[in-house]
Formats: sequence, C-alpha cells, structure tokens
Amino acid sequence: MVLSDDIARFVRATGPEHTDVQARMAAFADEHDFPNIGPESGAVLRLLARLTDAETVFEFGSGFGYSASWFLRGGADRVVLTEFDADELGQGRAFMTDAGLADRCVFEEGDAMKTVERYDGPFDVALVDHQKERYADALRAVRDKISTGGVVVADNVMRGPIDFDALLAHAEATGGRGDAGGDPDALAGANDETHGIAAYLNAVRDDSAFETVVLPVGSGLAVSTKTP
Repeated sequence: MVLSDDIARFVRATGPEHTDVQARMAAFADEHDFPNIGPESGAVLRLLARLTDAETVFEFGSGFGYSASWFLRGGADRVVLTEFDADELGQGRAFMTDAGLADRCVFEEGDAMKTVERYDGPFDVALVDHQKERYADALRAVRDKISTGGVVVADNVMRGPIDFDALLAHAEATGGRGDAGGDPDALAGANDETHGIAAYLNAVRDDSAFETVVLPVGSGLAVSTKTP
C-alpha cells in the first residue's frame, strides 16, 4: 500500500458512513470482486460536488453507480453515468432507484468516449475512471467542456493495476524539481496501465488551464481545477 495501514485506517475512521443503499453497493462490490473507490475517495467526490455547486457531473466509467452516488450526496443536480456493461448499468439503475436518486441520473450504455461527444457541457466535475490507457484521451475529450472553476478527477493514479515505483521514479524525473532525482527511463518496462496514468498526469500537469494536486486517498486521486 502507498499509505501506511494506520493512516488508511485513520482516514476511514474519520470519514463518512455509507447510506443504506451505498452499504449494499459496497457489499455487492465485495461479493463480485468489483473494484470500488471506497468511502474515503467517495467523500472527496462528495466534497468536490459541494464545492463546485455541481449542476452536471460526467463520469468516464461508472460501473454500477457507486461513484455517482457520492456526487449525488454532494448535491449534484445531474450525473451522467457511462458503462460498457449493460448488466452493471442496469444494476446501477436499480440501486439509484432504491435510493430515490434515479431521476437525477442519465444512464448511458456504451463507450464513454463516444458518449461525451454528444454532450456540449458545461460539466462542473468529470470523473475519469475507465481504462487507464485512455485517461489522457478522456482529458482531451472533456477539457473544453469543463466549466471555469470546475474539476477533473482521476482515480487509481497511485494504486491498482500499475507499477507505482516506476510511476514515482518517472514523476520525480519529470516533475520540474531539479533535486527530485528519479529515472527518465523508469517506464521502459512498465505495463500499459502505468504508461496510461503517466501520460494522463503529464498531460494535465502540463496544461496551463488546470492546477493539479494528487491526493493519497484510496487508490490515489488526481484533482485538477480549471482556472480562469
């Protein structure tokens, strides 16, 4: 783990509790070995919806709606959920209906990269949580549709199907600090997912329209605010 067990436990212990439906979602994820952002990261999504006074949130990859449930808890007026798997999307619709939130959701089956083309925006928040190799593509697709003061948040930038040591060495070599060290060739033997996360972080950090911070919460969240 990137975070020590004690710190991770502390963040969880001081974070919000699940609603009844979210508890069922978490149990469903455990039962089906489905990767979930968890309540720690969910609390950040809730906060981002609250701070941006979000009218519309767009998700690149929604699974069965767990992330969307946190945006809705933060007061988002509408969340666009995208998902390849029809069964997962259907399960998300059922959960949202049980929670009384389905009327604030738009359920889009298919490729999020195709779906986003049909939306003009503006989006107050966009969540990037689909195939890691396509994170940078998602940023390019949504960049001009994010409202000023809005946020793009990417999950799994520190943990998941990635080589964190290689990513760290790459970040230290490219982060702009002369004393950081690192290894410019660190990604040479890394998997495609690691390359995808690195490409995303390079793209969003190099984009003058965004200010980015990585939060070591859950599997790591890169939070990027669109500046005036």
